[in-house]
Amino acid sequence: MKARLPQEYQNKGAANMNQMIRQAQKMQEDIQAVQAELEQQEFSTSAAGGMIELTMTGGRVLKSVKINPECIDKENPEDLQDIIIAGVNAILTKVDDESAKEMEKVTGGVSLPGIF
Repeated sequence: MKARLPQEYQNKGAANMNQMIRQAQKMQEDIQAVQAELEQQEFSTSAAGGMIELTMTGGRVLKSVKINPECIDKENPEDLQDIIIAGVNAILTKVDDESAKEMEKVTGGVSLPGIF
C-alpha cells in the first residue's frame, strides 16, 4: 500500500526549491554589490601612538603611509620596521572587521566560507 501526501503538500517541493534558488541568487547579487562597494571604500588608522597613519581600500590596496619623522632613527631601523608592521596589521584588521560586519548584514549571519 502506498502512502499518499495530502493534496496541499503535493508538488510543493519544486516550488520551494525554486524559491530557495531565487533567494540564493539574490544573496549572491547582494554579496557582490557589497564587495564592490567595500573595494572602493577607504579605511584609515594610526598605530604606535600616532607615529604612523595608513589608508587602505576595502580591496586591500594601500593608498598612503604617513610616518612621523620623530620615529625615524638611522641607528635603529628595527623600530621603524616594527611600527610599519603594526600599522599594516592594524589597517588589515580594520578592513577585515568592516567587511565581515557588512557581509553579516547581507547573509544574516550565515557562514559562507570562501565568499568573503
